[in-house]
Amino acid sequence: MAVATLTIDLTALTDNWRALDVKSAPSVQTAAVVKADGYGCGAGRVSAALSKAGAKTFFVAAAEEGIAVRQNTPNDTKIFVFSGCCDADHQILKANNLIPLLNSPEQVNHFTSTGEKFGVQLDTGMNRLGLEPNEFNALRDQIITADPQIIMSHLACADEPNHPQNAQQHASFREMTDGLTAPKSLAATGGTLLGADYHFDLTRPGVGLYGGAPFTDAKPVVSVSVPVIQTRIVEIGETVGYAAFWTAKRTSKTATIAVGYADGLTRQMGNHTNDHRVNLYAGGTPCPLIGRVSMDMITVDITDLDHIPTHLDILTPHQTVDDLANAAGTIGYEILTSLGARYNRVYKA
Repeated sequence: MAVATLTIDLTALTDNWRALDVKSAPSVQTAAVVKADGYGCGAGRVSAALSKAGAKTFFVAAAEEGIAVRQNTPNDTKIFVFSGCCDADHQILKANNLIPLLNSPEQVNHFTSTGEKFGVQLDTGMNRLGLEPNEFNALRDQIITADPQIIMSHLACADEPNHPQNAQQHASFREMTDGLTAPKSLAATGGTLLGADYHFDLTRPGVGLYGGAPFTDAKPVVSVSVPVIQTRIVEIGETVGYAAFWTAKRTSKTATIAVGYADGLTRQMGNHTNDHRVNLYAGGTPCPLIGRVSMDMITVDITDLDHIPTHLDILTPHQTVDDLANAAGTIGYEILTSLGARYNRVYKA
């Protein structure tokens, strides 16, 4: 069967980066997070486009992810690795000029003696990665003497602007880093939107670049169009899909299309009992998803169309990644990073 087409709008991506860049002062550098293969959009193509737009610093989750970024950006681009460095990573880091963000006393003691570039991640309250305040204070002189490229931390609740933990983490970060001359970073997308107090020397937006919340002014970057495999007439009382989940209340025209939970459209999206119904779109006309989402296919009610479409769209300006996330009971990040390898990926400059 024909596969769905996933179109990635690189101009929208770079427009989103510029829009986030102007949220901070000219003295603040705006980096880009391109982990998880550029949030499912292709780290090489994404980083190349963002580099041309002006991004000089990138962040990935693992050393292996940095290879594609290095191959598609200038030699002087800084590429930081959130997970730091273990023995297995060292050759990849060195061969690709990647900079680990050290997260533990063991990593600090091992790496600061090598003379290689590094950054440091601090735990200010998320309790995930980073040196805790007592660990950083004990190693502070050793770290500063070795000249870190950046000192950073990560906000746990930045997508909730009024959450008290934002101010608590900001205060903790200031307490640990005030007076240090190394570049500092606290804000990802949500932190960038919290305002200048959170910007420090570098912001590092991620999901907002790709059109996701909490950056509500973002342009859509990803669209998905799916071929119609078959259409049929379903009579009143007949059912569609696994578990006979949907029953026709009128004589209906249905279309089976080539996408399913193997492509990142979770089974939960077919739970029509929630308040966030998923539609497919023929141009601007919504056509409701009916029945269960199966591995490779979903079924759509096209009764109200005046034609038989060859394709239907599921990610469009009418229905964003966050709309799909609401229907699935998840977040836009998960939708973006779950869009599988089976899509025909097309890039629009």
